[in-house]
Amino acid sequence: MTRTLFAALLLTSAAMPALAEDAPAEPRAKNVILFIGDGMGISTITAARIYEAQKRGETGEENRLSFETFPNVALVKTYNTNAQVPDSAGTATAIHSGLKTRIGVLGIGPDAEKGVCKDALAHPLPLLGEEVKARGLALGIVTTTRITHATPASVYSRSADRDWESDTNIPADQQGQGCKDIALQLAEARFDVALGGGTAMFYGKQAGGRRGDAAADLPGAWAAKNGGVVVKSAAELAAAPMDKPVLGLFHPSHMSFMAERKADSTEPTLTDMTAQAIARLEADPDGFYLMVEGGRIDHGHHAGQAGFALEEAVEFARAVQWAVDHTNPAETLIMVTADHSHVFTIAGYPKRGNDILGLVVPPKGSGEDGGDGVSPLLAADGKPYTTLGYANGPGAVSGERPVPQTGIAARQQSLVPTGIETHGGEDVALFATGPGADRARGVIEQNVIYSIIRKALGWEK
Repeated sequence: MTRTLFAALLLTSAAMPALAEDAPAEPRAKNVILFIGDGMGISTITAARIYEAQKRGETGEENRLSFETFPNVALVKTYNTNAQVPDSAGTATAIHSGLKTRIGVLGIGPDAEKGVCKDALAHPLPLLGEEVKARGLALGIVTTTRITHATPASVYSRSADRDWESDTNIPADQQGQGCKDIALQLAEARFDVALGGGTAMFYGKQAGGRRGDAAADLPGAWAAKNGGVVVKSAAELAAAPMDKPVLGLFHPSHMSFMAERKADSTEPTLTDMTAQAIARLEADPDGFYLMVEGGRIDHGHHAGQAGFALEEAVEFARAVQWAVDHTNPAETLIMVTADHSHVFTIAGYPKRGNDILGLVVPPKGSGEDGGDGVSPLLAADGKPYTTLGYANGPGAVSGERPVPQTGIAARQQSLVPTGIETHGGEDVALFATGPGADRARGVIEQNVIYSIIRKALGWEK
């Protein structure tokens, strides 16, 4: 063989693709943690990063929230099958079932009419929480809302209406047809850790709000069946045995806003609950799935109180950082996303480092009046305005516009008067790190998150 031919053969061999059996195996995740900032749209992330740093005395714009350091990012389309602007039930169902569905329903397909029990029973969707337990992994659910609220409920329940949290919420004409309220479904579900609010959904009329037996005690029944422990304070959670399932119910309804939290509060923070959940779930040798929701970001926005929403977002980012610091990055996929956005804006040409919860003060030498870098910019009505605002909500102004409120408890002014501020329909972000995180890229449909989770765990090719 001539040297020329031999060299050509070597080049050809080097250019040939490796055989499938020679290709390195894709990294598999042992654990998956999905953080959902309810209502945490892009503008909320931007404002929260500024707010977090300004609390430390910095200008803020250069800051990055904990999850903004993740190397993989995608944009996620959030619409429901029958709604351009979605709700948390339809979006969370897409994440936990792999299929988009209607607004306002949980764990059922788009062919089911909202509020119709027989339709819900006829069109069930797979639930990630059920598959996690069926495959032998540990399951955890953490939220600052009622544990029966839409996002946490999407992990374990199917319901014709997200509002059927207790039996008292099911309309009379839909009772007795086989549909169970969401609290009852949780009490009958298999899980290892479930932490949040919503005590009133689980007890009879004497202690809560259920229609049935006045002495009904769903948590007690769950504990007796599963050898679990029911806790109602941060101290009880910390003291609960590590080798038993835990159900934590820390408030009659949603847990307290961080902005209103008292120094002597008995409620655990989102970071506290995340830490407890991970410490308990990681004991399972087969791995775990944990969904953590910062649910009151959404509620702050609905009230038109941006400061409340941003304080919740900062705590949410703190919980993410705890998870990053206390899990093995080689075996844990951590993803951070939102179910939907809000009609929340950052505007007005404020100067660098301007108080994100304050009035718009332009840079010195800018603006029609030159600007002194200290005085607020005035609108056409001769009054100042804030950097943060809403397109609609309870802060709408009718008649003469007053000087806007500022600070963490302020209700920002809005344009259209609505009882509560509404969701927004734009894409939200998905941040990911760990095994399988490279699938978080481009612009994706929300239900693709379900496939990213299952592929990372090796359940789907």
